[in-house]
Amino acid sequence: MFGIIRPCRHRLSERLQSSWMAHLCGLCLALRDDHGQLARTATNYDGLIISVLVEAQSARDDSSWRRTAGPCPLRGMRTASVAKGEGARLAAAVSLALASVKIRDHVEDRDGVFARRPVAAGARAVTRRWDRKSAGSASAVGFDTAVLLDAASRQGELERALRPGGSVLLVTEPTESATSAAFAHTAVLAGRPGNAAALAEAGRLFGRLAHLLDAAEDQDADAASGAWNPLTATGTDRAEAERLCRDAVHGIRLALREVELTDRALVHVLLAHETETAVDRVFGSARHTAACRTRTSGGGGTGGHPSAEHPQDAPPRRESEKAPVPPWIPQGPGFTPVGPKPPQPRNLLAGCAVWALMACTCQLMCCEHDDPFSREPRKGFCERHDCCDSCDCSGCDGCGDCCQCCQCCGDGCDCGCDGCDCGCN
Repeated sequence: MFGIIRPCRHRLSERLQSSWMAHLCGLCLALRDDHGQLARTATNYDGLIISVLVEAQSARDDSSWRRTAGPCPLRGMRTASVAKGEGARLAAAVSLALASVKIRDHVEDRDGVFARRPVAAGARAVTRRWDRKSAGSASAVGFDTAVLLDAASRQGELERALRPGGSVLLVTEPTESATSAAFAHTAVLAGRPGNAAALAEAGRLFGRLAHLLDAAEDQDADAASGAWNPLTATGTDRAEAERLCRDAVHGIRLALREVELTDRALVHVLLAHETETAVDRVFGSARHTAACRTRTSGGGGTGGHPSAEHPQDAPPRRESEKAPVPPWIPQGPGFTPVGPKPPQPRNLLAGCAVWALMACTCQLMCCEHDDPFSREPRKGFCERHDCCDSCDCSGCDGCGDCCQCCQCCGDGCDCGCDGCDCGCN
């Protein structure tokens, strides 16, 4: 999973969370169906925005964009409603091409295991195969992946020709061109050619944002390993990089105003708000720091503790806070305790066997389950750790699909766009 858009489930309503997961699973299955099991490793968060944009512009009902997928280990062997159709296929083709470019970059930079010749040779073979397959599946929906591959080839030329003191935007241009073309083609698939220009602009700025955030995140690691980094190579300081990123976020919001959508909510959250969250995550902000401090100190919410949103994180109740036992219930030695009988723990051998089974089916990672040893209810690892430290949504009950709880969390909605359903515009 790679990408800058990583929405926390506590910032999405139930409807938007369900839609987000439908597009994510739809992208994964489209990669499998069109390109084989190995291609599923190219599933990424940013690529599924293509699928979201196609569906959001379409006048068709939800049933025509969904299908029921069979049990999957990553869903705890449960079925699910997933995205289908041209949007998912385009997202799969674009994701596969981008993954091919990313692997090729690692090979050229001799990063990690790619410095070994056998690994590099195998990776080159995979990228050639993925280039052919992505081109074939993209042509089926009328998109030419040559624009993506041409951008990747120009990227290397620009990096080699860049001199210290040059503009970092010269380096981001190929990425901007590639994402611009992909975003614009969603309007063609949805039958809304009037949206193409605005979506091309939104895609161009999204590509710039993704490239700069990736460079800022990797700058320290690149410096330690001696790898090339656009910010370091051009002498761009982090303050300037942050300014360019926030300008790109603002430009995306302005471009989205001109896009005609049948369902704006998820597109608005991902492109108008999660992009800003990504900038805050990489560069930090006063709001981000204050929220982290609030959650770390146990503040927030009406009760001074985030247990309303995260009941499993609440501290144990003191003996004096426990509800008194009614006098008519017998107490003392020899009497059965009040409440259900606790489950019988498994022994070490049986617990290890159940743990192995749950691990193989990803139940430990992705869904609620009973502890293999104690049999007590547990949440999956992904569910316990998918929320960023800055997510403070206590008091957001009843917000519906409003964008990031604009009004009821008190953050205000200053994006000036039309996606909020909470009345803060």
